[in-house]
Amino acid sequence: MRLIGNLIWFTFGGFLSGLGWMLSGILWCLSIVGIPFGRQCFKFASLAFSPFGKNVVYGGGTPSFLCNLIWLIFFGIEMAVVNAAVGFLWCVTIVGIPFGKQFFKLARLSLMPFGAMVV
Repeated sequence: MRLIGNLIWFTFGGFLSGLGWMLSGILWCLSIVGIPFGRQCFKFASLAFSPFGKNVVYGGGTPSFLCNLIWLIFFGIEMAVVNAAVGFLWCVTIVGIPFGKQFFKLARLSLMPFGAMVV
């Protein structure tokens, strides 16, 4: 299921999504202040290319919490709402439930990406 799900995901938008995240990460990394945000974009890109079979492990300490707070205020809420809405739309049909679950995984990562690792 993991291979088939990733192939379907990659074909129908995963490639463009991952490419967009890679480009965003490169643009963020052009400035020294943006490097932490660029690293998070690369994390999203790795998950956007092939989310099936990957898990997100959350951890971190006080620095991660402070960075997540800044991320949440400026980027996180909008990204999480959009990913959750798309996930709900996918879950309307039985066939779309696995894809909806992947969008929920992206929505949770959108809220707190600092200190999280994609495994």
